[in-house]
Amino acid sequence: MPVIVLEARDFASPLFFVRTWEVLSSCVTFSLVASLEKSELSSDSDQVKHFDTFQVFCMFTWCFFFTLSLLIHILSVIQFHSLIPISWKNLTVTVAVLGALMCVSASVVFPWIIMDHQTVWPRAVAAAVASFVTFLAYASESYVLRTQAHEQRGYMGSMPGLLKILQLWGGCQMILLIVDTVRNPSVIDWQLWVSGVSYGICLFMSLVILVVILGDFAGRCLLPFDRFLAGFSLIGVLLYMVATVICFTKILQFGNLPQNVKRSAETVIMETVVATITLLAYTVDLAFSIKLLCDRNHT
Repeated sequence: MPVIVLEARDFASPLFFVRTWEVLSSCVTFSLVASLEKSELSSDSDQVKHFDTFQVFCMFTWCFFFTLSLLIHILSVIQFHSLIPISWKNLTVTVAVLGALMCVSASVVFPWIIMDHQTVWPRAVAAAVASFVTFLAYASESYVLRTQAHEQRGYMGSMPGLLKILQLWGGCQMILLIVDTVRNPSVIDWQLWVSGVSYGICLFMSLVILVVILGDFAGRCLLPFDRFLAGFSLIGVLLYMVATVICFTKILQFGNLPQNVKRSAETVIMETVVATITLLAYTVDLAFSIKLLCDRNHT
């Protein structure tokens, strides 16, 4: 079977340009971070364990989306994606939007790591700038894909689909923060367990929905797909309401914590902000699902 390559005019398209930009900038970012010494990231030995969790998250984000973007870019160039048994239009939108969200998180977390001590090294600053440039690349691809016709965008390019990507992003951030909190001995056990179970269930539901959509399995669900989505959204709203209340409870407990525990305040504030954003995403998504069910019942 001959390999079909893009026509010459396609190499000058905005989509080709932004995907090339993504691959190059993400490669530069994780290469710069990999070349950093331990002393260039944290000078406080007590904070090394705390920062290691976030550094691993940043490196995983850049490397993972570099790999995905490179594969998508190659498959698009040789026009081989039609042989892959997944929804290509949904996959590309998901990777672009989720890549933008994850990279903006890394672009916030990484400067926080390198600026938490007195000396700021040039290579670390260059890596932080490269991470932000990578975020701009993914945001640009998201915009280019969103401007395409509705048939080319797929479900994940619609508003409910974007909300589900936001929910998946929130679940990834929460698991990261829970992992960091487990390494902090100041946490109350029941709060950790309730929050961890809530975030884990919601992240699992988001992954199930993503697999169903990317694999075009909606017609094989035991329940109608719109009811399936509405049920998952309702569960997500309830679980994140519990988790958000726990987050605000932790903030109110700051005054009673000993001085050696104060460092966890920044992590709890980040958890509260992300939980609130994700709860809002689930709430709006539930409203879309209820509206869709009502419209279907009236017709």
